[in-house]
Amino acid sequence: MTIRTALTQGTELLTGALVSEPRLTAEVLLAHAIHCERPYFYAHPEQELREVEWLHYGRYLHERMKGKPTQYITHRQEFYGRDFRLTPDVLIPRPETELLVETVLKVRPNSGKLVDVGTGSGVIAVTLALESSGETIATDISIRALPIARENATSLGASVSFVLTDLLTPFTDRSFDIVVSNPPYVAVGDRDSLQREVRDWEPSLALFAGARGMSVYERLIPQAWRVLRPGGLLALELGMGQASAVSDLARNWRGVQVFPDLAGIPRVLACEKP
Repeated sequence: MTIRTALTQGTELLTGALVSEPRLTAEVLLAHAIHCERPYFYAHPEQELREVEWLHYGRYLHERMKGKPTQYITHRQEFYGRDFRLTPDVLIPRPETELLVETVLKVRPNSGKLVDVGTGSGVIAVTLALESSGETIATDISIRALPIARENATSLGASVSFVLTDLLTPFTDRSFDIVVSNPPYVAVGDRDSLQREVRDWEPSLALFAGARGMSVYERLIPQAWRVLRPGGLLALELGMGQASAVSDLARNWRGVQVFPDLAGIPRVLACEKP
C-alpha cells in the first residue's frame, strides 16, 4: 500500500464514519503511524508502507471511527505554538483557551506569583511559566492528571510546582498575584448534547460542574478572593452563556471585564481584588 492509497482509503473510511475533517485526520494518523511530518506525504506519495506501519494506521483509523479523539490516539496537541503530551486522563486543550493565556499576559505581563487551578495537561501553567516571569504553581484534584502536567513542564523546560488538591483548599494566606483557571463548566444535564468524542472520551471530572455548570465557579471565586493579594488578578475561562452569571459572582471585585473569542462568544472574565 502506498502513502497515496493509504490516505485515499483512510479518508473514505473516516468520511463514511462521519468524522469531521476526514482528509486532515487521515494525514495526522498516517504521520503518527510512520513517524513523520505531514509535508513528507506530498514529496513521497508512492512510497510503500511497511507492514507494521499500515497495521498501526489501520488500528488508528478504527479507533477514530469509533469516536476516540485524534489527540488521544497521537497523544499530542499543539497549544500556543508548543506540543503537549495528552492522555484520556486530561482534557484536550482548545484553541479558545489561548485567549485566557493572552489575557493574563496582556493584563499582567510581570506575573509575580501565579496559580493555575485545575491544570489538567498543564498547558496554561506551562505556557505562562515560559512566557512570563514569576513563580508558577498548578493544582488539580486528579491524581492521574498531574503526572501528565509534570511531564509536559519537564519536557518543555518550564519551572512549575504541582499540588494535588481540590481547587485552592490548602492555601490560606494572601500570597498570590494571579489566579487563573479553565474550570469545568458544563451542566450535567447537557451531557447528551455533547459530541461523542467529548461525552464518551474526555474526563467527566474536567467537564461537568453541577446542574447549571456553575458549581466550580461558585466555590473557586471566593477561594481566589482568600488567596489573592489586594490588587491581585482573577482570570477565568467561561462556558457559553455563562458570562452574566459568573460576572454576578464577581460583583464585589474591581474592573470586571469579559473578553470574546474569535467567534464573538464571551470567553474570558478578568477582574481584580480590591
